Amino acid sequence: MKKLLCLIAFAPFLVHAEDPQVTIYNDGFATVKEQRTLHLQEGVSEIRVTDMSRQLEPDSVMLRELSDQPFGVRILEQSFVNDPLTEGLLLYQMEGKEVRFEEHREDGTVKEHIGKVIRSGYIPGGGSEQPIIEEGGDIRFSLPGQPVFEGLDPNAFLKPSLIWQLASDKAGDCPIEVAYVTAGMSWEATYNLVMPAEGGDLFDVSGWISLRNNTGKDFDNTSVKLIAGDVQKNRNKAFESRVAAAPMRAKFDMDEMPEERAFDEFHLYTLPRPVRVRNNELKQVEFLRASGVKGNRYYVYNPAVGYRAYGRGANVDPDYGMTDSKKVGVRVELSNSQTNNLGVPLPKGTMRVYRTDSVDGRREFTGENEIDHLPKNELLKLDMGSAFDLVGERKRTHFHVDSTAKRMNESFEIKLRNRKEKDAVEIRVVEPLFRAVNWKIRTSNLPFTQIDSHTVEFRVPVAADSEATLAYTVDYSW
Repeated sequence: MKKLLCLIAFAPFLVHAEDPQVTIYNDGFATVKEQRTLHLQEGVSEIRVTDMSRQLEPDSVMLRELSDQPFGVRILEQSFVNDPLTEGLLLYQMEGKEVRFEEHREDGTVKEHIGKVIRSGYIPGGGSEQPIIEEGGDIRFSLPGQPVFEGLDPNAFLKPSLIWQLASDKAGDCPIEVAYVTAGMSWEATYNLVMPAEGGDLFDVSGWISLRNNTGKDFDNTSVKLIAGDVQKNRNKAFESRVAAAPMRAKFDMDEMPEERAFDEFHLYTLPRPVRVRNNELKQVEFLRASGVKGNRYYVYNPAVGYRAYGRGANVDPDYGMTDSKKVGVRVELSNSQTNNLGVPLPKGTMRVYRTDSVDGRREFTGENEIDHLPKNELLKLDMGSAFDLVGERKRTHFHVDSTAKRMNESFEIKLRNRKEKDAVEIRVVEPLFRAVNWKIRTSNLPFTQIDSHTVEFRVPVAADSEATLAYTVDYSW
């Protein structure tokens, strides 16, 4: 006689679900809103809400009635079943009972075993241990074959589910919205910045939204919103994202761009039509396309980056601030303004830069970097590595301290070499004046601009295949 395996006390009233709405945040979580219909009886009903996210945070669940005539629904008790049906769970349920096993041999034959499950090896909530099977009075610490189960309760939990004990003032079909927070879903922005061939200054910019779903649930025909900004969220270690399989990559072409608007202290993007986001999938949607964006590409020599101004008194350590760095950096700068064919909030993400080859017109990848959230009408500064043919060399030529008079002075000589055969360049030399609160540049062979209270910048022209020298002396007092 076949037996049905009853896994858990099941709810007789299931729930009909409508298309969901998902709001995804930068930091690896989302809020899910689904409209469902509850089939209620007057008084107390036990309701199963199935097909939930595996990483749902149970204490975030909210229920809202949508009926014009309220049912007075109240949640009396809630359980989250996050251990759907598996072979291990079935064996765990059969501990102390006999199970039929099939041993598939190399010659193609199948040998049948009947064994009593002493210990399944399954640990609820995760983990495993050695199974113990008794067969013909013998004990073995392994399964004798593939377990075969004789039947299955049709109400077994096949997907993560909520079990509610609900109180209702009347019977009938009650439309509701169930909302919850889940980990395992995130989005990020990626950008492509295409620079023109040498000599041009008009850039092309495109932006893509990449959606990742590692919740264990497929979201079909889903309305998607994206929140850009730093939202405060306490991390719940019990629901941190699991390691997922390699995602499918799907590019979603759209005739319209997502709608962007300010929302509270953040920015919200709404995709123009529903999408399907499968579990373990990466889906990409274009949200920005601009051409004719004027940009500025220049060189920076900042060998003392990271050294900070001295707070009190003076720093008289002669070795402080010395560096042998010879790298000359490359920086791209553009205005995120409407007059520059942009003027939209740019969420944080990765900016990839391509340069157009003047010989064959093809675009070549030249580097990438991360950008933070950038409001409109702000300046985007993107560091793109080091220039191959430019070299800097910084040497201190004089250092003197008079502790009695509380005075100090030092001199530097900075040599800049340009090994490009045809192109002259301008290199911006950034110098932090960090030794004392009060400073004054006594002499300099080139003009400078004060950037802030302890930083100056020199702009040094360097002809093709030649060397230029910057020399200055600074006086400190405290």
